[in-house]
Amino acid sequence: MSEKQQEARHVAIIMDGNGRWAKRKHLPRVMGHRKGVEAVRALVRSLKDTPVECLTLYAFSSENWKRPEDEVDDLMNLMRKFIKSDLPEFIANDVKLHILGDWRSLAPDIVAMLEDALAQTAKGSRTLAVALNYGAQAEIAAAARLAAKQGEVTEESIAANLYTADLPPLDLLIRTSGEVRLSNFLLWQAAYAEMVFTEILWPDFTPAHLMDALDQFSGRERRFGGR
Repeated sequence: MSEKQQEARHVAIIMDGNGRWAKRKHLPRVMGHRKGVEAVRALVRSLKDTPVECLTLYAFSSENWKRPEDEVDDLMNLMRKFIKSDLPEFIANDVKLHILGDWRSLAPDIVAMLEDALAQTAKGSRTLAVALNYGAQAEIAAAARLAAKQGEVTEESIAANLYTADLPPLDLLIRTSGEVRLSNFLLWQAAYAEMVFTEILWPDFTPAHLMDALDQFSGRERRFGGR
């Protein structure tokens, strides 16, 4: 029997295209990342007007360390500025921060800022989950190791040890910039998620584009392996 779900509770986005956006405008690459942060800010502000309970953003993958050192430094500095500037707004808008990935291996000052942000937003009713120093294959392997230590490796025990264990099941995954792949993001969680791939570069992605993706989702028939 088919199942149709009208609203997406958990949406994840692979925010791709910052560099290409900057290149097309003949700007330094860091300007694309800065514009991308503005897109994040606008999207988080718009959540109150959507059915989305959790928005998960792929901010920095474990593979991103391979990028040039100056670009990584720019990304880390943008992270610092974003946490500092937007934390009061998160609190005021009842947004709870959740971190996926090996974030505790980041710079000590960033770790301290994230710990403070997690504590101050702990009672929020709507969740912004940010993937930092994250890789899905490593996440699954770590969850399986924990499940084995706990006594039994099953689908349920692995899921219970993932970074997303306390989040709603993933309903919709969006990737910007025209690339059509998951890039080691939420591989386990995306098993039955609906997907939307758009040509729009991340800095140009707006709340209206999110609403369009949610509309696409609402019109799809989800079978979860059934007929």
